Amino acid sequence: MSNRLALETSPYLLQHKDNAVDWYPWGSDALTRARAEQKPIFLSIGYAACHWCHVMEHESFDNPEIAAFLNARFICIKVDREERPDLDQIYMTAVQVMTRHGGWPMSVFLTPDLQPFYGGTYWPPYARMGMPGFIQVIQAVDELWRTRRSEAVQQAAQLTQFLQQSGVPEADDVVVGPPLFQEAVGQLAREFDAVHGGFGSKPKFPHAMALQFLLRMWRRTGRDGLLQMVQRNLDKMAHGGIYDHLGGGFARYSVDERWLVPHFEKMLYDNALLAATYLDAYLATGRATYRRVARETLDYVLNYLTDAAGGFHSSEDADSEGEEGKFYVWTPAEIHQRLGRERGARFCDVYDVTEAGNFEGRSILNLPRTIQEYAQLTGRDPDDLQAELDDSRRRLLAARDRRVRPGKDDKVLLSWNALMIEPLARAAAAFDEPRYEDAAVRAAEFILREMQRPDGRLLHTWRGGQAKLAAYLDDYAFLIQALVTLYETQFDERWMEAAVRLADLVLDHFADPQQAGFFYTADDHEQLIARTKDFYESSVPSGNAVAAAALLRLGKLCGRSDYLQAAHGTVTAAAGLMRRAPSAVGQMLAAAEMLLGPLPEIAIVGDPSRGDTAAVLSDLRRRYLPNRTLACRVPGHEGDSGPLAALFQGKSLCGPEPTVYVCENFACQAPVTGRQAAIGLWDRLGRGESV
Repeated sequence: MSNRLALETSPYLLQHKDNAVDWYPWGSDALTRARAEQKPIFLSIGYAACHWCHVMEHESFDNPEIAAFLNARFICIKVDREERPDLDQIYMTAVQVMTRHGGWPMSVFLTPDLQPFYGGTYWPPYARMGMPGFIQVIQAVDELWRTRRSEAVQQAAQLTQFLQQSGVPEADDVVVGPPLFQEAVGQLAREFDAVHGGFGSKPKFPHAMALQFLLRMWRRTGRDGLLQMVQRNLDKMAHGGIYDHLGGGFARYSVDERWLVPHFEKMLYDNALLAATYLDAYLATGRATYRRVARETLDYVLNYLTDAAGGFHSSEDADSEGEEGKFYVWTPAEIHQRLGRERGARFCDVYDVTEAGNFEGRSILNLPRTIQEYAQLTGRDPDDLQAELDDSRRRLLAARDRRVRPGKDDKVLLSWNALMIEPLARAAAAFDEPRYEDAAVRAAEFILREMQRPDGRLLHTWRGGQAKLAAYLDDYAFLIQALVTLYETQFDERWMEAAVRLADLVLDHFADPQQAGFFYTADDHEQLIARTKDFYESSVPSGNAVAAAALLRLGKLCGRSDYLQAAHGTVTAAAGLMRRAPSAVGQMLAAAEMLLGPLPEIAIVGDPSRGDTAAVLSDLRRRYLPNRTLACRVPGHEGDSGPLAALFQGKSLCGPEPTVYVCENFACQAPVTGRQAAIGLWDRLGRGESV
């Protein structure tokens, strides 16, 4: 018989509906029963693409002995961390305090008042390899609760008090400016792996936000070493097995230091952030490889993670047919069967497919040398070789698509969707690619249509026509950022109107009235044991960092001093964190660099779809100019109402060609008219010169 999870929409929770454990979803039924019976709560948190979550499910939650004990002695609650990041933040911090490490599956034991007193991550069902068995853990926790309950309650109260005070940056006298950036760059350089790229040692995670900050600092300082760090990192990832050389897109992380063996699950947020980073690197360097990887990553999302309703799905599993990575690996015989002996041998040589294999007897595709280097080594024409390999990859992808695909988490999360809208909109403008623009628009329209309450408040998750759960700070902040970018791509002012409305909701419901920054949950959210502030980034940027950047852009475009003040206060509050742990606050560093400026407001009067105005915009969008805001209105509508009325007040077309106004620090320069003059202006902005 199915348990109570059968009525949920989360694919992760539905995976557990037939467990022997009598699971509850998080909600009043479980919490009321725990208080009434004074039983401790066993809270298990994971997500659908988590390999070890699946392992613990099969080993322990379907184990009759373990399930019977849990059902008798605990109230068991299963939570999808992607649906309830508010719970995950609180209890992950608790586990990290108790054990000095964290991860998923997360296993936490709570008092009936929801205060944590013991926790960990994965445990095998029975003791092995120096690890206690899960059966031993739950027996010991039960004995503690029955015989020394006051001790457990006291420990839980102390930990809860710590949780309520944590997460808020300590007051610091650090000034946001070049010395802080120099310190942050120095620390990132010390953590950087100069051989393989990336930060730290294995396992290696992509640090997209840190790379974007380093790219900004290269542009600000002209230090070639910073660009070389970024390029080394991006090149090694693009050549490694963490990148899907057939279907595009990146896996979650690499288990080794050289990006060869991935943990094979693919997450929407990683691919959104990395597509944006490769796009930035292409605009900065003009290197075709970065353009290709950005496009292939976006295409992966469009081809495999897009819902028919317009949103984007959350992830694909690491496992298929019960084996990790089985979907992605190859043998030489499989390659030869599909490509023929000669072409197959060449493909195997280029992509490191061998009889011995590099992963459990089979091979993960990767590039030990570049295709250009292989062409030189073998005397092949590089263009001919590239054309052959492109055709081979298409044929192998078609063959792979006939395999049993990994499981997919097809819920639509607002924050992750907003992260994906951003690079789609930017790539549409930079590559002049209408299908990326169409996908970004469909996703934005989907969110505003399907994931918004009648009162305008947002909902966090959607699946199968049902949206639910009050949205969090990152849902609002990421969407505001995406809508501003979508406006700068299309100049459709409905996106600005929506962004302003959402920004006002953020100030009303998430801002801390006592200190700077924003809470992760709204002031009318379900009351939990702590109301946290999200300053550190994990796999995604922090809500506070993106809120600061989005409010800064919006404040500049709309002339809203309240937005600018909120952005300034948030960045300033995080100054100490930026000095102490720059690799954990890359997006905040980027927001701080933007805040330091210059951050010119570019207002163009002209028709963005026609003639010289279109050409001027196209030239601008092909440049790496991360610190600028952009607005455009057709002649005759310069003085219209709406959020941009103040920016366009008094600005009109001067002659038959587009007119460009550049404003900075509440002062506007003399307008520039015509295509050549505008492009000359972009040249000066690119060199960092005063306009």
